[in-house]
Amino acid sequence: MKLGAMSISLAVKDIKKSKIFYETLGFTVFAGDEARNYLIMKNRNALVGLFQGMFENNILTFNPGWDKNANTLDDFNDVREIQKHLKVNHIKLEREADEKTSGPENIVFFDPDGNTILIDQHV
Repeated sequence: MKLGAMSISLAVKDIKKSKIFYETLGFTVFAGDEARNYLIMKNRNALVGLFQGMFENNILTFNPGWDKNANTLDDFNDVREIQKHLKVNHIKLEREADEKTSGPENIVFFDPDGNTILIDQHV
């Protein structure tokens, strides 16, 4: 299964403090908008999303169709293919993709310990 770029999306209390903290660790702003309370920060291959007031818990995020630099990949599993695979393997989805569509879409489910996993396709 080709899930694409992986990052962790952190539910932060103060985006400015979190930005400074991760900059201290060598991360730089890669994408996002601090005024809109979200930043994607990068340190080499490591990606961390900082999200203030958008969700309660941290989320593992995968982006089918993207590499670590948000470049479109030629070869990837569409989120709808991933969804079908999960359903066949009896993984309950919290949010399902519309299988009648193509292009950007996402699904959400939980691992056995209750950690949220987001498969968020942008292409």
